[in-house]
Amino acid sequence: MIPTLRTALLFALAVIAASTVLVSGFAPIVVKSTSHRHASSPATGLSMAGDDAAAACKYSKVFVAGGSRGVGRAVVDRLLSAGSQVVALVRTDEAEAELSALDGVTVARGDAFDYKAVEGAIDGCDAAVTTLGQGTDPVGEDGRRVDYVGNNNVIEAAGILGVTRVVLVSSIGCGSSKEAAPPSVFEVLRDTLAAKERAENVLIKYYTNMNWTIVRPGGLKSEPATGTAILTENNLAIGSIHREDVADLVVQALNSGNTERKILSAVDPEISASANAEASAVEAFALA
Repeated sequence: MIPTLRTALLFALAVIAASTVLVSGFAPIVVKSTSHRHASSPATGLSMAGDDAAAACKYSKVFVAGGSRGVGRAVVDRLLSAGSQVVALVRTDEAEAELSALDGVTVARGDAFDYKAVEGAIDGCDAAVTTLGQGTDPVGEDGRRVDYVGNNNVIEAAGILGVTRVVLVSSIGCGSSKEAAPPSVFEVLRDTLAAKERAENVLIKYYTNMNWTIVRPGGLKSEPATGTAILTENNLAIGSIHREDVADLVVQALNSGNTERKILSAVDPEISASANAEASAVEAFALA
């Protein structure tokens, strides 16, 4: 099925708004290729999120960039539920007040564009998760985007401090998943995806001592977790996924040795299937 222009543009808006509130009524785009379904759950055949994310985290203190909203905020909650301490980098009084009220969270006040602020916040952590994205924030006069500069600062600081476990939340449409996104999406997201891809390449090419994982979500929706979202190595997979499900998968990926040095797309096949009878199954990546 060829996505309509309206659907493609809505997907683009969902990626742009990765850290903010998603446009409602998004019609997901179907998976472009077929493969057999991974039989990790007797009921659905999918690698389930939800309860698994609450299992004990193997990292005692995790730095989260982008933890004040969107996927990052949900990641903070999942890490706390799993027993980890969290260090969150925030810019605003509101974010500081909200996160400081949570047991187990240490708030570091600073801007992701400031390398020294990032390095100071990460120091003492044994893992890092970054969900940074420009979202609807205006791009500065210098043209810098947090999608690259902020994420690069996290990667660089982690490398210098010896934090070898890093999870980067990027987007479908970057790198090897470029063909998954319709051309109309690329026209809207060209600069955003280019910045995210630059950050991915830094992590992949230059930090060879890290056990990194890159998670590329599809179109994000701000609704309760479904528990049916999956990670997949299928570079042509595309569709919708709820932010809470992305957070579940990110924490599961953080704890899974199988995801080290892997690039994984995050989608919810059940959402795609319910919206389109032609939606194809996509093989889930085995987290355990």
